[in-house]
Amino acid sequence: MSVRQSLLAILDQGPCYGYQLRSEFDRRTGSTWPLNVGQIYNTLDRLERDGLVSRGAADEHGHVYFEITDAGRAEARSWLSSPIDRGQTVRDELAIKLALAATLPGVDAAAVIQAQRQASVARLQTLQGAGQPDDAGTPEELARALVVDAMICAAEAEVRWLDGAAQRLAARPRRAYELALSSERPRRGRPAAS
Repeated sequence: MSVRQSLLAILDQGPCYGYQLRSEFDRRTGSTWPLNVGQIYNTLDRLERDGLVSRGAADEHGHVYFEITDAGRAEARSWLSSPIDRGQTVRDELAIKLALAATLPGVDAAAVIQAQRQASVARLQTLQGAGQPDDAGTPEELARALVVDAMICAAEAEVRWLDGAAQRLAARPRRAYELALSSERPRRGRPAAS
């Protein structure tokens, strides 16, 4: 999730100060992804440095308003109109953890899968019990319903993937996929201390 582009998209609606941006982000994401104010102000500083927002004067309460620049507006609109490439990286901590567990001698990969599956099912049940209205009446309810629906689908997919991984591992003997440390040493590395 891009905090940077999200803040730009909100600022495209009008000038805001940090806490106001936090509140607007919260409203528009159904309070499902809390941002801390420090993260917002750090992001605003970088956006200002990059010429995407400008800092305005403080109001009578000391709130410093940030305004989007033409370059920031272009970036926000480009982000909103472009698809997200979810396949860019395989740095999924759970997938990496399971791949390591399956190939490390002495690690019970089936137990790793079972523990994760229990946690994933519990999360799915919590999400499903959130009482999503079928017809979200307010914009805030609609935003929350959209985000929670995506979270439910992701949790369902994770449980299906874990079930498939368990079947894949059960289809062969444990020793068939364990890897010992390689005796072949990489040519590069830190030289020994003299």
